[in-house]
Amino acid sequence: MTGLELTFAAFALMLVAIFLRVPIGAAMAITGFVGSWVVYGRPDPALSQLKSLTYDTFKDYNLSIVPLFLLMGQFATKSGLSAALFQAASDWLGHRRGGVAMAAVGACAGFGAICGSSLATASTMGQVALPEMRKRGYSDSLSTGVLAAGGTLGILIPPSIILVIYAILAEQNIVKMFVAAVVPGVLAALGYMATVAIVARLRPDAVGQAARVPMRQRMRALWRVWPVVAIFGLIMGGIAADWNWTRDGVQALFTPTEGAAVGAIAVGLYGWLAGGLTWRTFRDSVLETAQATAMIFFIVWAAKLFSAFLSLTRAPDQLIAWVEAAGFAPLTILAVMLLAYLLFGCVMDSLSMILITIPVFLPIIVAQDFVILGTALSPEETAIWFGILALIVVEVGLITPPVGMNLFIINSMAPDIPMVRTYRGVAPFVASDLLRVGLLVLFPGLTLWLVGVTFG
Repeated sequence: MTGLELTFAAFALMLVAIFLRVPIGAAMAITGFVGSWVVYGRPDPALSQLKSLTYDTFKDYNLSIVPLFLLMGQFATKSGLSAALFQAASDWLGHRRGGVAMAAVGACAGFGAICGSSLATASTMGQVALPEMRKRGYSDSLSTGVLAAGGTLGILIPPSIILVIYAILAEQNIVKMFVAAVVPGVLAALGYMATVAIVARLRPDAVGQAARVPMRQRMRALWRVWPVVAIFGLIMGGIAADWNWTRDGVQALFTPTEGAAVGAIAVGLYGWLAGGLTWRTFRDSVLETAQATAMIFFIVWAAKLFSAFLSLTRAPDQLIAWVEAAGFAPLTILAVMLLAYLLFGCVMDSLSMILITIPVFLPIIVAQDFVILGTALSPEETAIWFGILALIVVEVGLITPPVGMNLFIINSMAPDIPMVRTYRGVAPFVASDLLRVGLLVLFPGLTLWLVGVTFG
């Protein structure tokens, strides 16, 4: 059996194990270990590899960002920021046709900027916005559909845990990944709002309309959410902008890890001052952060073990050679990979999907010569561009019937709404996502422009 055949067999067995409800980290770890055993022909080298691989994985300083961003998200969830964000957006947009649904999208974007989790954004904003939309006369399908879609903004708008993990796997600059996600994230929010406006025009009975709020009340609501803008600006500005002048040139105010720590402290202080963060909720936040961190770190370690197995088989190199010999166009290869992400994203979470596929997909993509609209992409630009595209398509899987996780989270908050209505309501937002993916594929500059401006 060749290395490529062994890799395909191992990958198929791993997917079968995952579909049989074996934890994804365990499935990857077992597949990687047994595969290495088969390649070596004896267990000793595979066992010895576990020792060095564990140290090499967790000595990476960048991984310390993960628990800090998770803690920041926990503080944001428990501090009441979600309600303040939605109220402010609703006061400014609610009087427009479909305005409350647009406000839900804006609130999801703001909350996602300090949460970094799709599922947490969907569940938190669903608790706040879903009752309000139903009270205002919005249809069940639009109410659940817009919140399921808006939840995906939590993982795209930086800072994002998945972007950090991707940057580590792809050996890319974390700050550049954050900066590259800003424009696609803004496009996503604007696209969802435009979708609401289109639905409101085509189906006037599906939307409600709130009374216009006096300007004084709007300004008060806006004042209550200034911490979100301040914290987001502090984190992104601190790690990306040129603040400190040194003999060697300009440097950022702090590293991504320091930015994550500053963000966690800032959100924690806001929660404490606002009264939402008590000793009990603080303790719960720390415990939930520890549990989530342990789960993510185990999956990262398992992915490294699986990647080590792939390196032994030399499967990525063989796949690259096969693709080059077959003569496929680079955009065709990219389209097939994005389609695979869309399909598997319907049944897997985004982190697992990225960790499983990046060791195989990324070397093939980076080896291609992408020339789009007369502009050739460098390997670094290709890796950043592909990372954003992959993340978006995986997140589309979270709202794609029949198994999109965000759909079930939102529907669980309103069990009286038939799931088929939620499927119907999310369909226009899936179309918006696919249109955005097409634009980002055809115009890589939408992703890379801000990186070029920031880093020169």
